[in-house]
Amino acid sequence: MPWGRRSRTAPRRTATDTALRRRLQSRLEAHLLAPVSARHDTTEIRIAAGSVTDVLRTLHDDPAFRFEVLADLAGVDTGTHMQVVYHLWSPLTPDWLRVIADGLDRDDPRVPSATFIWKGAEWQEREAYDMFGIVFEGNRDLRRIYMPPGYESFPLRKDFSLPDDASRSVAEGVRHLEQTDVPAEAPGEAAMRREKMTR
Repeated sequence: MPWGRRSRTAPRRTATDTALRRRLQSRLEAHLLAPVSARHDTTEIRIAAGSVTDVLRTLHDDPAFRFEVLADLAGVDTGTHMQVVYHLWSPLTPDWLRVIADGLDRDDPRVPSATFIWKGAEWQEREAYDMFGIVFEGNRDLRRIYMPPGYESFPLRKDFSLPDDASRSVAEGVRHLEQTDVPAEAPGEAAMRREKMTR
């Protein structure tokens, strides 16, 4: 079958795993900030940062769940608070599980590290720390991964400011993203513009 063509006989999955939803609601009810939700091939739960350790350990170790793979971990800045989003995979369900650690303080966002279960989370947590300033407590190597060590801003936050062209060092001199930046004219352009105006 050529790439890009969907087989007419292959069924398209639109329903979510309702049994997984019921197990999550029943087993993790004390930790949930909202009812379990689902859409397409993803089931989602929202928890507080303080519940991360217990919830992730249950999802990984409990034979009813067996979420063995941390596929992705990302930071989110909602504008009012921060979140950490985990995408998990289990061989027991066709659904992905999205776990949202919600309500982190923007001034001091902290959440327990997931490296006690998935060692590979170290790099993903470093990226979220570097881009959002989220501190993952228990990560033994939490340092910048993209930006230079002395950099003081967090580039994926909604209040991030770009370095000004005139800055003399890293993170020194900033302008807000909303402020327009007028490019400098090349030599001779001003003279050409004046000449056109006088014609």
